[in-house]
Amino acid sequence: MENELKRSAQTTFESIRKVHASGADCWSARELGKILGYSEYRNFIPVVEKAKEACNNSDYKVLDHFVDSHEMIDIGKGAQREVQTVYLSRYACYLIVQNADPAKEIVALGQTYFAVQTRKQEIVEQHAYEQLGTEEEKRIFLRNEMKTHNKKLADAAKVAGVIEPIDYAIFQNHGYKGLYGGLGMKEIHTHKKLKKSQQILDHMGSTELAANLFRATQTEEKLKRDKIKGKPQANATHFEVGKKVRQTIKELGGTMPENLPVTESIKTVESRVKKSRKKISE
Repeated sequence: MENELKRSAQTTFESIRKVHASGADCWSARELGKILGYSEYRNFIPVVEKAKEACNNSDYKVLDHFVDSHEMIDIGKGAQREVQTVYLSRYACYLIVQNADPAKEIVALGQTYFAVQTRKQEIVEQHAYEQLGTEEEKRIFLRNEMKTHNKKLADAAKVAGVIEPIDYAIFQNHGYKGLYGGLGMKEIHTHKKLKKSQQILDHMGSTELAANLFRATQTEEKLKRDKIKGKPQANATHFEVGKKVRQTIKELGGTMPENLPVTESIKTVESRVKKSRKKISE
């Protein structure tokens, strides 16, 4: 009986799924609200607003997941009327069902459905990464991810009290020291024989970039999740996360990041790959 309910719920949510012009799945807030048991759309709007707040607190762009729009509804005798709605991404739907009335059985089923669908999308994206054919493509992908998540890490650190540039540099150094066995940025530069003008991240291979990306994302999450406050506490958090990532590498029998080879500048790689793609398209 339980499995039948789950299958029925999946069919219900799938039946109102739309496909945006970009090819992405989306749902109408009005239609989703009705399915979740909200007879009046106005009563569903606060749930949508809570989901927007949760999205913003997770450092995702609200406008990427909640798009204000209009749609036509039937008002009887073949007539229609234009009304406001919000088009929702899969992630937006997931946040909405997390903030909807848990007493409603359909809400609980919706939480399962969208959690599973969101995880499936993550797997698809991970598979797409694994299909990147060359080390160069992986480096470019991971370096861009580092740029994105370093910004998010900086925002999370700022909330924790790491505000001044010099303080953020110290905060970053703690993360490197944890991951690189006590080596700070200067020591890593020296150890890898990099020039002062060369950025560490720009000369990492995909394995080293992946370790640093994990360090950055996990520190960001821990700062927010544990509501860390104060520069010393933020620095200690970054160090401990880096240290745990290092311990994981050790347990897996991997090469310590300071011993991984230096690679050519990512800028050179990007330029070469861009030219190669241009020739192929021509």
